Formats: sequence, structure tokens, C-alpha cells
Amino acid sequence: MAGTKLVLCALVALSALSACGGDDKTSNVGQPAATQCPPGQYFDGRVCQSQTGAPVAGTPGAPAALPGAAAPAGTAPAGVPGLPVATASSGPTATPLDPATAAAVTTLIGPLAASAAAPGAKPVGAAIAGNFTQGQTLEQTVQMNPGKCYTIVGVGVPTIQNLDIALVPSIGIPGLPAAIVASDSTVGANAIVGQQPNCYKWALPMGGTMKVVMTVSQGQGMAAAQVFEK
Repeated sequence: MAGTKLVLCALVALSALSACGGDDKTSNVGQPAATQCPPGQYFDGRVCQSQTGAPVAGTPGAPAALPGAAAPAGTAPAGVPGLPVATASSGPTATPLDPATAAAVTTLIGPLAASAAAPGAKPVGAAIAGNFTQGQTLEQTVQMNPGKCYTIVGVGVPTIQNLDIALVPSIGIPGLPAAIVASDSTVGANAIVGQQPNCYKWALPMGGTMKVVMTVSQGQGMAAAQVFEK
């Protein structure tokens, strides 16, 4: 009987050990999760620290950022999208036309300017004209004067599906496309910038120069543009 009791006790003890998690799995209860810090920071056992030793807001144990606190240098404010700026990049240069050849399109400018430019507006300099393939541009610098209002009228032959005209600063930043200050918003062989009554006004107290950029974005053929001043 004594031997039987010893065997039974041993079996009960083995069963108790199995019921108390006697397998080889590691429990995660009570163990903190590993903290991944951003590049340039390290985890000191409690919080993420910057290289200067200051706790980084937003990590476990770190103080919350104060409302209105400035973001670290080199970071963009959250939720503030960048403001897009329209730019004009010069493509391959179109073939300029001599006045006699350009007359085929420059004669079309007058009738369109009669309704597009302000009454009494006068041409400034000579027309810019060229023979374009798709994607080519032609540029011309124009003098603008204080208190004056400007309209740019462009025309193209029917084989041009879209003529674009942009007005940009004559002096740009090397390596960067020029910012557009005015442009046409139409699709077709004609283009008008500063159509009346919304002509482009030169606001500076002294005169200056701007650059007219004419581009054929669709199609090909001859096109010309003329600046008018009132």
C-alpha cells in the first residue's frame, strides 16, 4: 500500500507541473515592447533621446509637445502643404521668321487685338514669330513702364492645336525654371495674356524688362505674338 501511495503522489506532482506552464514557450506578460527610435536618436531604457540627450516628444515617457511649439529645424509643419508655383521651362528653340515670311501670321494679330487689347493700346516693339514643331519655344524681352497696362496677343496657323504664351521675369535663378507671372488659359491656335479689362499692370515705380515665352505644346507650324501697351 505504501508503494502505491508513493506512485500516486508522484503522478499528481507531475500533473501539477504540466498544468502550471511547464512547456518551453516564453511568456510576454509584463515585458515592455521594444521601442524603435528614429534615425539620429537612441533608446536609453525609458525614452528616445536625441544626440543632445533631450527626450523626444511623442515617444513613451517623453513630455508632450507644447501647443504652438516650433518644429525642429529641417522639418515641415504638419498638415501644411507646399504652395505650388507655376513655372516655365524653355524647350528647343523654334526657327525665327524674317518679317516678310512672318507676315502670313502677323497680319492675323490685328483683328484679334482689336477686341483683346484695351482701346488705344499700341504695339511695343516688333512681333515675335517663328516656325514651330511640337514642344519648341521662342522668347523675346519686352520693356515695361510704370503705370502702363499690357496685353499679349498670339496667333498660329490651323495646324497648331495649342499655342501657349507666358510672361516671366527676364532675370531668373540659374538652374531653376522661371516663375510665370501671367499666362493664357485657352486651348487652341490663338493665345491672349492680359485680355481687357484684365490687362497685366506694371506695378513698380520704375521701368523694367520681362520675357515673353511662346510655346507650341500641340501641333506644328508658324505662330506669332505681339505685345500691346496702354
